[in-house]
Amino acid sequence: MKEAAPQEQVARLSAELGIDKVLSELLVQRGVTTFEQARTFFRPSLEDLHDPFLMKDMDKAVERLHCAIEKGEKILVYGDYDVDGTTAVAQLLSFIRRFTRDVDYYIPDRYDEGYGVSFKGIDWASDNGFRLIITLDCGIKAIDKVEYARSKGIDMIICDHHLPEETIPAAVAVLDPKREDCHYPFDDLCGCGVGFKFVQGYAAKYGIPFEELEPLLDLQVVSIASDLVSMMGENRILAHYGLKRLNESPRKGLLAMISLSKLEPGHLSIDDIVFKIGPRINAAGRMESGRLAVELLTATDDVSAFRIGEKINDNNTERKNIDRVITQEAVEMVRSGTALETENVTIVYNPSWNKGVVGIVASRLVEVFYKPTVVLTKSNGFITGSARSVQGFDLYAAIESCAPLLENFGGHVYAAGLTLKEENLREFCTRMNSFVSKAITEVSLTPVTEIDARLDFAQITPKFVRILKQFQPFGPDNANPVFLTEDVYDNGAARKVGADGLHLKLDLVQESQPYRQIPAIAFNMAEYYDYIKAGNPIDVCYSIVENYYRGSSTVQLRLRDMREREELI
Repeated sequence: MKEAAPQEQVARLSAELGIDKVLSELLVQRGVTTFEQARTFFRPSLEDLHDPFLMKDMDKAVERLHCAIEKGEKILVYGDYDVDGTTAVAQLLSFIRRFTRDVDYYIPDRYDEGYGVSFKGIDWASDNGFRLIITLDCGIKAIDKVEYARSKGIDMIICDHHLPEETIPAAVAVLDPKREDCHYPFDDLCGCGVGFKFVQGYAAKYGIPFEELEPLLDLQVVSIASDLVSMMGENRILAHYGLKRLNESPRKGLLAMISLSKLEPGHLSIDDIVFKIGPRINAAGRMESGRLAVELLTATDDVSAFRIGEKINDNNTERKNIDRVITQEAVEMVRSGTALETENVTIVYNPSWNKGVVGIVASRLVEVFYKPTVVLTKSNGFITGSARSVQGFDLYAAIESCAPLLENFGGHVYAAGLTLKEENLREFCTRMNSFVSKAITEVSLTPVTEIDARLDFAQITPKFVRILKQFQPFGPDNANPVFLTEDVYDNGAARKVGADGLHLKLDLVQESQPYRQIPAIAFNMAEYYDYIKAGNPIDVCYSIVENYYRGSSTVQLRLRDMREREELI
């Protein structure tokens, strides 16, 4: 259970807003303690976006782009192959095409070039006469690449959101709110978000009404949701209006993805992006080429959008099949004792695994074994892979401690990528295990469902649900609240659902209010079926969700965990 918020603040805010104290407590937990802050939280406004020129080098970036457009220089938009990178490229490409046709884009090949700016990409730019490269979602560590580009007469503007090293690349401009010398008020933008600030800055300087940028916001919400950046501050504003755009008038490529994902237009949520749309867009770069994703997101007619969308959907189906096989192999490695490391960190390696899915496999292994995890394969003569962490442990710091052994690495606290020579593999495993053993805590190694507040079913009124909906969009720092209700039971309709009967559908009743029942879904909890079917009481923690089906909506509890009441006796 989260630490209780100061009750005086909770009571005052509850009275001022006329809302249930549980909702008021949720606001205080999020740092919303006054009426004005609550109004800003519940009514995000595009007018509250920060001035883009507060970001260091914004003036230089805007002027260099304008100069390239005015002189008719060839401009190359260069981005990573994941959702954040491809949405960012599609966004900036769409914007620059308003002013010049001398613009193209480049997405590095995951298998041939790897993450970030490559010498091959710069050579391609030089051979094709480009004089300005704008990087998106990458470049903050490309010190040698920037110098190489300069030697070929190419300027670079870097738009990135990853942590920089001590030395900043000597580009014409480096837009990154995580720079120590950058005092931009919000430093958790995604790569596409930094690109949007660049577009916003250009528009402000050259008299383009902000309204003309709003069609780009559907890309913003897809990127923000998929990249798992904070859903507070500026991201909350961009995601709020992006979700509105995605539901009301999405671009043709995203409309194709909505259709192929079998989602209901007009009722899309952040979860739909995270679990349906984002993985499909990612599959293009994992299985074939990130260029497909950019083609999808910049498609101008329904036929080509759907054709590209179908191809990407096929990539996603193939990705899921490969991911399932590799996950099974990796789990068996750990259980049979043939993994490289399993003591404090899980490290598995197979040179034949598909490089495009190792990040997904790492996430699966965290779910199974709940330890920081590194999944490695071989590509272009190097060992390369992805790492995922557990709640509360800084995985990036662990990998950074192995920097002398690595050819390159990058990422965030909870997710990272790395490349190393095969001769350094054993020492890397030893150092990772040692670092994790010293830095990790028992709390971080224990899966915990964090509960926001206790709730009685009687409090789940239409008004409560209506206000709770206004907490959306949900994401990091503003997660869908988890409530605890004790002493509930099923009304007798419990049944197993899903292809393998792994899930439960329930109609729950609270002992103290036997006339109120609420439908619930419990994923991967079929082991409780016999106990529940016998009418035994349970305690449940859950989120409240709204399901849409054929034009009607119903409130449902999505169970996160449950426990048998008998355990408390």
